[in-house]
Amino acid sequence: MARLPSLSLSSGQRLTFLSAPNLVGYAGRCEMTALRDKRNFRGARKLYLVFITHDIRQLAKPRTRGYRVNSMQSSNVLVVDDFQSFRECVCSLLQGTQFRVVGQAANGLEAVEKARSCQPDLILLDIGLPSIDGLEVARRVRTLAPAAKILFFSVDADIDLVREALSLGAGYIHKSHAHSGLLPAMEAVLRSEQFIGKDLAFKGRTHAPRRHDVQFYSSDSVLLESFGRLLGTALESGDAAIVLATKAHREGLVERLKAEGFDVDVAIRQGTYISLDAADTLSTIMANGVPDRTGFRKGLTGLIASAAKAAEKEHPRVAICGECVGLLCALGNRNAAMRLEEVGNDLLKAHNVDIMCAYPLSSFPDGKHAQVFQSICAGHTAVYSQ
Repeated sequence: MARLPSLSLSSGQRLTFLSAPNLVGYAGRCEMTALRDKRNFRGARKLYLVFITHDIRQLAKPRTRGYRVNSMQSSNVLVVDDFQSFRECVCSLLQGTQFRVVGQAANGLEAVEKARSCQPDLILLDIGLPSIDGLEVARRVRTLAPAAKILFFSVDADIDLVREALSLGAGYIHKSHAHSGLLPAMEAVLRSEQFIGKDLAFKGRTHAPRRHDVQFYSSDSVLLESFGRLLGTALESGDAAIVLATKAHREGLVERLKAEGFDVDVAIRQGTYISLDAADTLSTIMANGVPDRTGFRKGLTGLIASAAKAAEKEHPRVAICGECVGLLCALGNRNAAMRLEEVGNDLLKAHNVDIMCAYPLSSFPDGKHAQVFQSICAGHTAVYSQ
C-alpha cells in the first residue's frame, strides 16, 4: 500500500496519510471530533485536505483523459473552496471536459458576489467557508442567480448537515470521492437530478429531504420535461402523483409518460395518478381575487391521503406538480400566488411530499416584478429557469 510522507502535528504526535480510500474513516472521525468541540477545526480540515488534494492530483489527469466527454453542451462552473490547492485540483480535473470554470471564490461573501456577476450554470460549493458558510451562500444565491444549480462538496458526512444541504442544493458529494465521483455528480445535477454520494449512508432514515421546487419555463416543452421527470420518478418507485395543470399540459404529460413506458391508465384507475384541471381548482377556492388557503390546504390534504393510500407501500411519497400559482401570476394576481405558495410550504412540513410549481417566464418580462420573482425563489428549495 502506497504511503505519503508523515506529517508532524502541533501536539508532537505524528500521523501518516495512506492513499485513498484507506484514510477516509480515520480522517472523517478527526474532523467530526473537531466539529463537535469547535477546537482545531481548520487544523483537522487542513490535514485531511492534504490527503484529498494529493489523491486528486494523482488521479486528475488519467481520469480526465479517460473520461468520455458528454454530449451535453458546455456548462459554466463556479468553484468555491477556501483552500487554494483544492480549487486548483478541481479545476485540473475539469480540464478537457464540457465544464468551463468561469470563476473561483475562497470565502462565502466572495462566492455570493461571483455568483451574481458570473451567473454560472453550476456552483461547486464547499460548506465550511470563512465569512459566511456554504449553506448561507446557497440561500443568497437562490435569488441572485436563480438558474444556477448547486452541488455541495465537503469533508463533512454528518447526516443532518447533508439533509439541510440537499434542501438548498441538488447534490452532495464527499471530497474524498471527488476524484471519481465529481464529474458524474455534476452531470446529474445539471440534468436537474438529485445526487447523493453513494458513500453517504443515511443510517436507517432512507427518505431524501422533501422538496418544494419551482420551474420558470419559456415553453411548454420545458414544463412537460420538468413535471414529467418528477412524475416518472414517483411512478417508477411505486409512489403516487398529483397533477394540477391546464388541459393541454395534463394531456401532454400523459402522452409523455406513456411514451416512457408508464401505464398511466392503470395508475389512474388505482388512484396513484390524480390529474385535475388547475383553472377548475382555482374556481373553487377564489373569492374576489383572494384564495381560500384553508380550503386549498384541506383539499390537497385529502388528495395526498387518497393517493398515498392507493400506493400500497410503506411510507409512500406523493409528487405534486402544480400550475395554479402560475395561472394566477399570468393573470396579474401575484399576491394570490404567493399565498398559495405558503400552503405548499405548510404541506411540505406536514406530509411526505415533493412539490414542483411552475410559472411562465412571460409573467416576468424585462426584469419587471423583480421583488415578487425574488420572493418566489426564496420560498423554494430549488429554482430552475429555462
